[in-house]
Formats: sequence, C-alpha cells, structure tokens
Amino acid sequence: MKEKCIIVFKDHAIIRMLERNINRNEIIETIEHGEIIEDYKDDYPYPSCLMFKMVNHRPIHVVVANDIGEKKKIIITVYIPDKTTFKSDFKTRKKTLI
Repeated sequence: MKEKCIIVFKDHAIIRMLERNINRNEIIETIEHGEIIEDYKDDYPYPSCLMFKMVNHRPIHVVVANDIGEKKKIIITVYIPDKTTFKSDFKTRKKTLI
C-alpha cells in the first residue's frame, strides 16, 4: 500500500492552474499515476522531478518537489506541454540548436 503524503500547492502552481485550466484532480492523477520523465535530484531545497500523464485526453506536466522528511509533495508548476518543446509523445524534449 502506498504511504500517504501531504500535497502542497505553491502560489505559482495555483496561478498556472487557473491560467491553464488544469484542475486539482488532474494534478493528483498525474502525481499518483503518471511517470517521471525528468529527474532533478540536485534541486534545492528538495529534489524534484517533471511528471507526465495523459488526463482527460490531454497531456499534463507537473513539476513536483519531494520533502521526504515531512512526507510532502510540493507542486511547483503545472502546464500543458507543447509540440515546439516536446516531441509528439510529450515526454521527450526536442533538441535545441545553440
């Protein structure tokens, strides 16, 4: 059985949810059943990751930090990935030319 944790929404994430019409249930679905597509182990103050899930026929990305000590998942930002940045699977970043 999965251990329960507290989900905390940063102000920035709440603003983005409203702007992008992404609701709380879609975010919870993504963090509970989605997949980690990028891992940011060195983020401070907590390691974080980019998660992906198709929810209600649209791709959702959630950046979530993990405060393991306090058993919290902190939602940093949420967005709908676009095809200018991600390949058609919405998981793989396109290579950028420098």
